[in-house]
Amino acid sequence: MGEPVSESNLKVTHLILVPSLITLGITILRLVGELQHWSPTFFGRVAGGGGAIVGISWLPFIFGPYFALKLAGSGQPPTRAGKAIGFAVLALLVYFAGGLVGFAPQLKFPGKEAIGYLIMAGGAVLVFPGWPALFRTLLAYAYAARIPVAIVMFFAIRGNWGTHYDALPPEYHGPADLWPKYFQIGLLPQLILWVAFTVIVGALFGSIASALVRRGKTVPPQT
Repeated sequence: MGEPVSESNLKVTHLILVPSLITLGITILRLVGELQHWSPTFFGRVAGGGGAIVGISWLPFIFGPYFALKLAGSGQPPTRAGKAIGFAVLALLVYFAGGLVGFAPQLKFPGKEAIGYLIMAGGAVLVFPGWPALFRTLLAYAYAARIPVAIVMFFAIRGNWGTHYDALPPEYHGPADLWPKYFQIGLLPQLILWVAFTVIVGALFGSIASALVRRGKTVPPQT
């Protein structure tokens, strides 16, 4: 018989399996709810989702701390909690700067969206120096969460399903053909913008949660 896998050998695939399945289930529920025209409060069909309650964009706020505490408990904490939080904050600032460059209507220059995506992706990479193990975990989870959405969006755009998965952003002036339109409003946002968002938000809240737990376990010095 082989030896049981210890917590110190916790693998990314094992760690993200259940959260990824939960995320996939919510994605399917969201799609069904929109196709059936259920309450827009829970299943909004406007572009971007309209902040609907049922969705996966909220999950990094939950799974970020979950992953962080699991990693810290398995012997893979950050070298310094302050460093992890600091890099996550810096990553968030860079991410917002990328969104401003790429999508602010006031800025107009060739290739602005591509530059914006590159900046946002670079922001996500800034999480790595603060907590490499958490970065790798969140990156794997982010793609596990967003690839199914990208697939759903392709079929929704092709079939004009009337969901938020195929709704055009306000003042959309991009291509009308299937593949260029899907690339612009489906593939790139899901695999860059939302992946970066998941990594950065998950890292920030995960690092804070880990720091609070470690601080709570610190025994105060005897006087």
